Amino acid sequence: MSELVTGEAVALELRPARLPSRALAVLLDLAAAVAVYVAVTIALVAATASLDEAAQTAISIAMFVLVLVGGPIMVETLSQGRSLGKMACGLRVVRDDGGPIRFRHALVRGLIGVIEILMTFGVVACIASLVSARGRRLGDVFAGTLVVRERVPAGQAGFVPPPPPWLAGRFSGLDLSAVPDGLWLAVRQYLTRMRQLDPQVGWSMAERLAGDLAERTGTPVPPGVPPAAYLAAVLQERQAREARRAFGNGAAVGGGQAGPSGAGWAGNHAPPPAQPPVAVPPAVHRPSGYPSPGHSSAAYPPAGPGAASPRADGAADERPSTGFVPPA
Repeated sequence: MSELVTGEAVALELRPARLPSRALAVLLDLAAAVAVYVAVTIALVAATASLDEAAQTAISIAMFVLVLVGGPIMVETLSQGRSLGKMACGLRVVRDDGGPIRFRHALVRGLIGVIEILMTFGVVACIASLVSARGRRLGDVFAGTLVVRERVPAGQAGFVPPPPPWLAGRFSGLDLSAVPDGLWLAVRQYLTRMRQLDPQVGWSMAERLAGDLAERTGTPVPPGVPPAAYLAAVLQERQAREARRAFGNGAAVGGGQAGPSGAGWAGNHAPPPAQPPVAVPPAVHRPSGYPSPGHSSAAYPPAGPGAASPRADGAADERPSTGFVPPA
């Protein structure tokens, strides 16, 4: 992984492309360029058969420069660093700050690539890529660019473990509006890599992040809650709120249990003792005709002389109540 810092002081972790994948992408690009050059040359020979030899030579040199030099420059500029070979290999050319390249970057890479790739058959480019820590050739060094991998295997993608079940919905009342995006990114990166850290180092990092998060929300970390579990629960609450905001209130429920019952936390931190179940009071026997709390007869007064009045014997009406007053 290579850490790049953007103009907004945001650290981006990108995976630089190595020599085998870059060499394969260059070979694909050269094969496509040579195929186009041969087709254009055949068409020009048929079209300029009546010209003299000097004119044909000048046109051939111009087409060589335009197709084999100007073609890659134009393709990288229009595709923002994705040539045909790079798209096939899952690569892309970016600036040193992680942004898309422009014409000047593609021009410098293309002009120097004529020397280190075409004239030396790629020997200079291979040596420079092997020596560079990030696999950059001379064209990348002078242009200020870097070739990175866009496609990362699914098994290497970061997985955020779900919080323990006993923390479900516990932080639904937190005010998360003052938490900056940089802190959310740091929390997510820690949760995806905490299994790779030393236990003591990971615990100290979790405590520091939990303290920063609690300071932003204005609510201290509940006692007895491990800092890593607190970070996972608050992050899940934020994701649930964003889902509700994007897809509606019924699309996601905050604090829901995601994953295998918090298996990622079992063995590391024991959950607090389970709280005793709330006792449900027995049903109160009301006398016949006494309105129930949810269906008071006063809420549905007769609408007119022709409306049906409550039965005198106090028996419940068999019709289901809909909550709307029937028309007169």
